[in-house]
Amino acid sequence: MADQNKLKETLLNTVLSLNNNPSSGKVYFKADTELVDGFITRSQIRQFHFTVDEPKQLGGTDTAPNPVEYVLAALGTCQEIVYKAYATVLDIPLDAVKVSVRGSLDLRGLFGVDENVKAGFDEIIYETVLVSSAEQSKLQKLINIVEKNCPVLDTLTRAVSVKGSVKINNVAAAA
Repeated sequence: MADQNKLKETLLNTVLSLNNNPSSGKVYFKADTELVDGFITRSQIRQFHFTVDEPKQLGGTDTAPNPVEYVLAALGTCQEIVYKAYATVLDIPLDAVKVSVRGSLDLRGLFGVDENVKAGFDEIIYETVLVSSAEQSKLQKLINIVEKNCPVLDTLTRAVSVKGSVKINNVAAAA
């Protein structure tokens, strides 16, 4: 189990460092992925490796979650981490945080059956359950902070610039 005091000290030191040197706040994350077999892909993030696949009804072998399921998991886990971080810094007791996330998408968009249907989620719904002995007012403050500062929630709820390029045999493809 994580040491609360050590966690709080680490988080507060990070905030202090950001206040003293705002330019240090710009960080970059990277993921490298590769199609391995069928719809199975291998992903590497830092020293971590994981697999992505599709369910059998979408042509995969159902050996791992699919990309959109990872999006849902990213939202839930980010919420949980941000709750824990802010609760720790604000000395709000938090015995448990659980998030259930579900999303709906229309496969006609993915398969190009209807060009008016988007390929991604139409709607994502999450429910967060907090277990805490803290006063309701403190918990409401915590909820407001997390809803404002969760990076994955923010990414999913606003327009984000996404740029890409394609190379064919290591040569840039025409746009």
